[in-house]
Amino acid sequence: MSPHLPWPSRRRGRRIRTAVVLALTAGLVALSGGVAAAHVTVSSADAAPGGYGKITFRVPNESDAASTVALRIQVPTDTPLTSLRAQPVPGWTVSRTDVQLDPPVEVGDELVTEAVSVVEYRAEPGGGIAPGQFQEFALSGGPFPETESLTFNAVQVYSDGSESAWIEPTVEGQPAPQRPAPVLSLTGPGGATTDAHGGTAGDDPAGTATAAGGEDGGNGTAVAALVVAVLGLIAGLAGLGLGLSARRRTVSE
Repeated sequence: MSPHLPWPSRRRGRRIRTAVVLALTAGLVALSGGVAAAHVTVSSADAAPGGYGKITFRVPNESDAASTVALRIQVPTDTPLTSLRAQPVPGWTVSRTDVQLDPPVEVGDELVTEAVSVVEYRAEPGGGIAPGQFQEFALSGGPFPETESLTFNAVQVYSDGSESAWIEPTVEGQPAPQRPAPVLSLTGPGGATTDAHGGTAGDDPAGTATAAGGEDGGNGTAVAALVVAVLGLIAGLAGLGLGLSARRRTVSE
């Protein structure tokens, strides 16, 4: 009997091998895209309903060619914070926009007629968040509303004039949005924001930091998953090769 597989068997083997490689490659591409994703997030170690606390916005630079030169944070006014202060960031100026509330909103025993609606950080000329870096911006205030979470829409402005609007709501059971709005959890101490991929970003006690690399610590799990997937791909291809070799031996006998 011929020591080689018949032509139809060899062709069938190649089709199986190609299908497996394409499927695993597609999975790796999707997973690697998740690792590369970097969202604007908000978190807090002490914010809770009815209390005061510090909230930190983590802003990674997603562009390979432009720097982030401004961040506009929309502060909810339907549940206004009667006290709100911005932490200074070296190399950045900060401004706030106040609006009249019509109708006024009751916060505890106080009738609030005016509240902060926007806080804007803007880099000084020549500065900003360079490609491969991130920056944190902190606000302190309260009292926070009696709710489980609070959404802060944000707009990230780049030096080339482009903008990333982080304003899309994340709806349970629906596909993850491309630009999810930062959502602050108010469920208790150590509350953290949940991004569109289900990951969390904890507050940094240092308050303000700039780091190279462009990826925060929350991507560690995704990187580990990618490594496992690569190992799985190698093992799968090795198993496929062994299976085809065994089949050749069987047919040749």
